[in-house]
Amino acid sequence: MIHKLSDVHTFIPQTTRVWQYVVILENAIVGENCNICSHSFIENKVVIGNNVTIKCGVYLWDGITVEDNVQIGPNVTFTNDKYPRAKQPFELQQTVIKKYASIGAGSVILGGITIGENAMIGAGSVVTKDVPANELWVGNPAKFVRKIES
Repeated sequence: MIHKLSDVHTFIPQTTRVWQYVVILENAIVGENCNICSHSFIENKVVIGNNVTIKCGVYLWDGITVEDNVQIGPNVTFTNDKYPRAKQPFELQQTVIKKYASIGAGSVILGGITIGENAMIGAGSVVTKDVPANELWVGNPAKFVRKIES
């Protein structure tokens, strides 16, 4: 289902829902059985796996890969430029969210980060470095809290 008030320029599987005021650019890849909530933006060089939930207000910029079964909470912010300057070329940073990871509402994920399989990021956290698999990280900057049983 693609809501009539969204602006989608790429193939969306029938099992994926795209809600109102979502923009998805033409070279983005979106998997099966996803839920892309309102007021989200997905740029060209983005890959989204299967069974992914992207809550409201999430912008996925070029260079981001979201693997299968990932939950991205509302208003999570991603970056892809280490030294942003207006109208200047930059080195695109690659960010990977591994399968079964969850990112809490309002978190900030800096560019070039990998969030490991089954990892959890607490709401409002600022992730400045890679998060290993099966770990809960919280805070600003986000730090290890405990292991998660898989």
